[in-house]
Amino acid sequence: MEQKVFLALDWQGMTRAAYKDGAWELTESLQDKHMHCLATDRHHPKRVYAGTRTSGVLRSDDSGITWRSIGLEGKPVKSLTVDPQNPDVIYAGSKPVSIYVTYDGGGRWEELPALRAMRKWWWFSPAEPPGLAPYVQAISVSPGNPDVIACGIELGALMVSEDGGKSWSGHKKGAIRDCHSLKFHYYNSNWAYEGGAGGVGGSFSRDGGNTWQQSRGKIRKLYGWMVAADPERPEVWYLSASGMPNILRGEFVPPAHDDGNAQAHIYRSVGGARLEKLAGGLPDPLDYMAYALEIDPDAPGHLYAGLANGDVWHTTDYGDTWAQMPFNLNAVHRDMVVLG
Repeated sequence: MEQKVFLALDWQGMTRAAYKDGAWELTESLQDKHMHCLATDRHHPKRVYAGTRTSGVLRSDDSGITWRSIGLEGKPVKSLTVDPQNPDVIYAGSKPVSIYVTYDGGGRWEELPALRAMRKWWWFSPAEPPGLAPYVQAISVSPGNPDVIACGIELGALMVSEDGGKSWSGHKKGAIRDCHSLKFHYYNSNWAYEGGAGGVGGSFSRDGGNTWQQSRGKIRKLYGWMVAADPERPEVWYLSASGMPNILRGEFVPPAHDDGNAQAHIYRSVGGARLEKLAGGLPDPLDYMAYALEIDPDAPGHLYAGLANGDVWHTTDYGDTWAQMPFNLNAVHRDMVVLG
């Protein structure tokens, strides 16, 4: 069986882990690019895109070994997604709130102006002072209908377009306004999932993003981050989360971002049930936030979790038991993808 390739982003660049000659080989690259996000292309297993602070969108066709620019230089690219049906269509979320699209694989980009018109004066991002300008934290395209696009604003709204971005809904009731992650199911266009702040942790949709339902933890208020869903069973989905800061006690930075003391867990929801905390060999709690959760679309039950300290954990049984991968990616603060 072909080994996986792991790509992870820290605050500066990228670390790559690949199995070669009987051992895992780690290499660092793009250390001057200030990386924000990664996106894979299901039609080309070795192709991956990266969004950067000032260098626009980069593309690799060899699983992250070499890279080239494909446009949007000077734009802070905060999120990326590739149309599941057409790999030439790529969406890029930026700051302040805006989405750009290319229909020819990066030859030409254009802005979708309708989203800019949806901005509200009170949207802001506490994560990036000074200025506190909001941005498009996440974009996802329905696998069954390329005209259906969901986008999440940090901090502002979760909105859906049903005409390829020409117009947008207002904030979807039941979704989380402070969106941290947003994904349609890999195959099933009815299901979508969101991780966010505000005490809820996560929300999900069973009707293609039209209506949303919040899924809470059993005890504490949750500061949710990343979501993922099983490729075969869309009702089984996962959320990484920590607790909300207690402002009354002078806590303004979420514990999730306190490396070494994140007090985080990985949760699972089945069939719309409340989130349940997973253990099965995972550190309890996680001292480092799981900023990345990645499925294997060809392997039901499998899930990879990338932690802020670079550790990667893997489950093959829907999160019941976990094993640590035999390498460390230095840090997973921005994003991680698994290729192959």
